[in-house]
Amino acid sequence: MGTETEYGIHAPSDPLANSTVLSSQIINAYAATVRGGKGNLAGTRWDYTDEEPLHDARGWSVSRENADPSQLTDMPPVLDAEQIALAGGRPPSNEFYSEEPGSGGVLMNMVLSNGARLYVDHAHPEYSSPEVTSPRDAVLWDKAGDVVVLQALRRIGRTPGFAPVNVYKNNTDNKSVSYGAHENYLMPRSLPFGHIVTGLIPFFVSRPVICGSGRVGLGTTGRHAGYQISQRADFFEAEVGLETTIRRPIINTRDEPHAVAEKYRRLHVIVGDANLSETSIYLRLGTTSLVLSMIEHGEAPRIELQEPVQALQAISHDPTLQQKVALKDGSMVTGLDLQEMYLEAAQQHCRKHGQDHGQTADVLQRWAALLDVLRRDPMDAAAQVDWVAKLKLLQAYRDRDSLEWSDPRLGLIDLQYADVRPEKGLYHRLAARGKMERLFTDEQIAAAASQPPPDTRAYFRGKCIEHFPVEVVGASWDSVIFDLPSRRKLQRIPTREPLRGTRELTGPLFEQAASAEEFISALLGPESGPDVAR
Repeated sequence: MGTETEYGIHAPSDPLANSTVLSSQIINAYAATVRGGKGNLAGTRWDYTDEEPLHDARGWSVSRENADPSQLTDMPPVLDAEQIALAGGRPPSNEFYSEEPGSGGVLMNMVLSNGARLYVDHAHPEYSSPEVTSPRDAVLWDKAGDVVVLQALRRIGRTPGFAPVNVYKNNTDNKSVSYGAHENYLMPRSLPFGHIVTGLIPFFVSRPVICGSGRVGLGTTGRHAGYQISQRADFFEAEVGLETTIRRPIINTRDEPHAVAEKYRRLHVIVGDANLSETSIYLRLGTTSLVLSMIEHGEAPRIELQEPVQALQAISHDPTLQQKVALKDGSMVTGLDLQEMYLEAAQQHCRKHGQDHGQTADVLQRWAALLDVLRRDPMDAAAQVDWVAKLKLLQAYRDRDSLEWSDPRLGLIDLQYADVRPEKGLYHRLAARGKMERLFTDEQIAAAASQPPPDTRAYFRGKCIEHFPVEVVGASWDSVIFDLPSRRKLQRIPTREPLRGTRELTGPLFEQAASAEEFISALLGPESGPDVAR
């Protein structure tokens, strides 16, 4: 599993600045931060060879002519001269701009030593975490992304010629634009996609009650006064579909496994909010993994909503958690009711299969305890859940200053909650005062910003970049590409099996090899060799 976070970005001194240019500054600033005299920046070219964004899990492909431009993620983003001109031309200092061939001096993509990807996506800086095998690790390497973008904006702030940039871990500018916080789960190809759809929709419709990030304003523009549980709910228009930025569906059908296609599918989840609370991230990934396990075993609750999209928004619009939505059998249920149905099924499922131990037991216990608290009094969950923590802050300001929900000052507080700067972000201020539950220390998260998880192929990818920054000229989820003087062609090392390339399997090779040449020879043999994923 893993996460993808598109961050909101803003230059306070230049509100009309081109957001693509600002986003590229984040990538280039971080590249300069980690380059540190290594010569060429390793992994800065993303390998698009295996990108297939127009394949649909329902059994067909969309033609490029009929696709929305935002769906063509297999094409590298490029800043053209007009965009740079709109941003005031090339900055006077090129301290952190790359000389990557063909980029015009502007780097738009890089792969990090922790196995993650940092790049410009739809005019936002995006951090895609490395693949992990547990919800706790998912939290750790998701939070590492916040450290990465924080280091980048710090670098920009102290570089002459660049206006300071602010970055927010949120999902909307409240001016009709939404940007994503996606999740990815590895699943067996043999499972019919229709089973995934029917098993997940009621869960996703109700999931914001345990992991929504909260939002001031109703509707896509936020013009209607009020507060709601989810930042993303109002931007969804369909139950199932391939799109991610238009006609957003609750279940996304992109069939791009980034793995052995005959064996795996990658479930691409776009319906979630960006979380700062570590517990919210933990439950978002952990509970979804449990539901997917139930679906794989044919043991998910059989629940059918009459109008899923409307139900998603209705539940989000009621922070009292009393809103009921209709099922196809005529009964009416709340979001908490739906979550409790899934919890009870998950408890039975785990007992039946002997999986009620370790992190699974912890997720079940936390899920049950949180639902009990939300049932009793939602405000008592402020230490675990972003939407409650934010609402508690907002309500304090409302009570103190007699503010209506339409007051723009509340919108500013909403935004400030998501600021990634510890000295400015209200989440971080709460956490520093012990008012937010933590799963990791700041030191552990900082380490994850540079070190990969040990038990997936991300270890191999990250360590190649760390050990051989000059020779690695490209990488992707599926491969690492070396340019070695002794070999006539670029050496592309496939990594299509996500659970290979681990520290256990490849760690000794990194420790023993004195050079990239020696490493590749040991890995593949003097001339060629097998896929390291096999």
